[in-house]
Amino acid sequence: MKLGIVGLPNVGKSTLFNAITQAGAESANYPFCTIEPNVGVVSVPDERLEVLREMYDCKKVVPTAIEFCDIAGLVRGASKGEGLGNKFLSHIREVDAIVHVVRCFDDPNVVHVDGSVDPLRDIETINLELIFSDIEILERRILKSSKAAKADKSIAAEVEFLKEILSVLEENKSVRTMDLTDDQREFVETLNLLTSKPVIYATNVCEDDLADEGENNEYVNKVREFAAEENAEVVVVCAQIESEIAELESEEEKKEFLESLGLEQSGLDKLIKSSYSLLGLMSYLTAGVQEVRAWTITIGTKAPQAAGKIHSDMEKGFIRGEIVNYKDLVECGSIANAREKGKVRLEGKEYVMQDGDVVNWRFNV
Repeated sequence: MKLGIVGLPNVGKSTLFNAITQAGAESANYPFCTIEPNVGVVSVPDERLEVLREMYDCKKVVPTAIEFCDIAGLVRGASKGEGLGNKFLSHIREVDAIVHVVRCFDDPNVVHVDGSVDPLRDIETINLELIFSDIEILERRILKSSKAAKADKSIAAEVEFLKEILSVLEENKSVRTMDLTDDQREFVETLNLLTSKPVIYATNVCEDDLADEGENNEYVNKVREFAAEENAEVVVVCAQIESEIAELESEEEKKEFLESLGLEQSGLDKLIKSSYSLLGLMSYLTAGVQEVRAWTITIGTKAPQAAGKIHSDMEKGFIRGEIVNYKDLVECGSIANAREKGKVRLEGKEYVMQDGDVVNWRFNV
């Protein structure tokens, strides 16, 4: 899974990226300090893996991962090439979802590119550039499809739908606000439009606004109202606090630090959970004496395709899966006890995977 971190210059994008990936991207108090997208891979926290590691007495634990890309600050006119905009827009096209960092704190020492803090204006600035870019792509596609429709009448319906999408964009609305059928959604995915990508608004607040999730921050509340209208999610983070968490070495230290702030989880954890929810993802687990590992799949994935995440040969030669629910396995204390109590099932090709399934695949190639 690949997430692109975007936003106006100086809203805390690179600070947040550095904190959650500890990749050391340059962070400076001026626009365009990030010229190429910095990329960092982050392990997805999953406490179930450590429980299974102890149960199976294995040394290797492999969590699933998310790739974060820090994409340079966009400015007005990016769709026309302003501020190296076209290059940055192409980077956004390559991600699965967008983390849009929005400044929701006042600080006279941090320059704002527009001179004042106004999260809705900032969101509009970015969204309009993405919309303008999508309009340009759609107009070219409509022109091409219209010509093809003269020879093939079946394409006429496609042209009409493309025009419908264009009309939404021309109203300065994102494609993700459209109520689409499954077939229409599949078609839209082939267009790779920027405004069709799922969005998480990461509201960057000061430390004092973290404990109550920004409930008393008028900037955050405005973003929440806006996000509700366009099927997006909102996560409250403090990039500065995330930086301090990243400097702590042990998980115990991080936990104590969060507790001292009245927090149960870090901004990174919240971002990851929102990303999974937004993209309809979940994890299944494999466990043995060699390693314990998590695998990310889409909710609704059937057993053969889930096995194929490990290796394509396992999907081709799929026989069945030996599956036990994680909670049942923990309650039984071991896989042997789970078998004795009838908690281990053999599932075939039509089985729909569930979050936390612990699986041993059987296949023949």
